[in-house]
Amino acid sequence: MFPVYMSKELEKKPELPVVARLVVEIRSDGRHTIARGMAQDATGERVQVEAEGSSPLQLALALVKALREVPSLARGFAKGLLPGRRK
Repeated sequence: MFPVYMSKELEKKPELPVVARLVVEIRSDGRHTIARGMAQDATGERVQVEAEGSSPLQLALALVKALREVPSLARGFAKGLLPGRRK
């Protein structure tokens, strides 16, 4: 159908395993924004996620803080903050 644009076959890439799911509903009145939802880690444990902010940056930072409550993501945050091993 599009021979000029699709001259090569698309390369199939292997799918990475799912380590967490995040479903968030965002509501705003123009001055204040609220994000509510649920996060689920690979073990199936679910955690409620809620964040508020008056700007997109504040909402993003509040969401990052709320995601620390997801067990598998919290371990990842902790590993990122710990100093690496010296050889």
